[in-house]
Amino acid sequence: MIDYEVLRVVWWVLIGVLLIGFAITDGFDLGVGALLTLVGKTDQDRRVMINTIGPHWDGNQVWFITAGGAIFAAWPIIYATAFSGFYVALALTLIALWMRPLGFDYRSKLPNATWRKSWDWALFAGGIIPALIFGVAFGNLLLGVPFEFDDRLKPIYTGSFFELLNPFAILAGLVSIAMILNHGATWLQLKTVGVLHTRARMVSFVLSIATAALFVLAGIYLAIGVEGYVITSTIDTLATSNPMAKQVEVQAGAWLQNYVRYPWMMIAPFVGIVSALACAVFSKLNKGGLAFVASALTMTGVILTAGFSMFPFLMPSSSLPAASLTVWDATSSYKTLEIMFYVACIFVPIVLSYTAYGFWVMRGRIKQSDLNQSHAIY
Repeated sequence: MIDYEVLRVVWWVLIGVLLIGFAITDGFDLGVGALLTLVGKTDQDRRVMINTIGPHWDGNQVWFITAGGAIFAAWPIIYATAFSGFYVALALTLIALWMRPLGFDYRSKLPNATWRKSWDWALFAGGIIPALIFGVAFGNLLLGVPFEFDDRLKPIYTGSFFELLNPFAILAGLVSIAMILNHGATWLQLKTVGVLHTRARMVSFVLSIATAALFVLAGIYLAIGVEGYVITSTIDTLATSNPMAKQVEVQAGAWLQNYVRYPWMMIAPFVGIVSALACAVFSKLNKGGLAFVASALTMTGVILTAGFSMFPFLMPSSSLPAASLTVWDATSSYKTLEIMFYVACIFVPIVLSYTAYGFWVMRGRIKQSDLNQSHAIY
């Protein structure tokens, strides 16, 4: 039988896997949408770009829904606090995501140039706004979120939407934008030919270097300009969740302590930086498959770096540090985590299998001559 402490760590890992899965799969179609007006110079170019992600975008988005559902079930206090505190940001994200199915379905219904250009910008917004907000959200988690609890442990958000737009969070948002747009550019290298393929390679080369530079800059900022959180009291990792049963202090350099305590965690930022630079090299050498893999590893390294830096914190509180939510005091009951664990062991491999099969079936490059071959083409 798995004990409560191990189950809590297991679900921290599983949520991380879902977030990485979402970033890798939905990341490239968000990136392609955001690149639509940059890489696509003609209407035909943009139709080709849209159809490279046409068979996959809706399935990819399920990772986002699944991650949200898993957070709700495994970490209900996190879900309640984040979705109430980040309400405006999440509403903007959902509105932007709504633009994608509308744009895909309606863009090519009319031949009018203004009609199509309007939907192109809607798809651009549907790609770049979520990319920015996801990065800003992670930046604010590292800074601490202004919330506290009342006597009934009801979360009370004490900040405002504009407070989220601080320098470090914006820098984290830029890392996210560069990373996701680069992932879209590497996907286009795999799925296009000719001039469009060449443009995608050039864009990926620039964005890969930008991702590495911004990620390093964010790391330096985090090390010298952001105070972290440390649990200073003993905490029972097997006890029922109670976020107010501990003491927390804010200390300079606290987010680096895990790398001193567990040196193997340095693999994450190393992978993030080296993979981004490798992606630039592979794009330059016209190795699209390797560039895509390197881009996926970059995203994995960046997300793991954030998770390793914060562990065991999930959502630190800048208003009342003792109310910070951690792996040990923000989870559901033991029975809930246990049932979900066995369900995940069954269904996650199934999801991965049919996702891989779908990509295999739809392999191959999209050419302009393919655009009028099927009623399913956008």
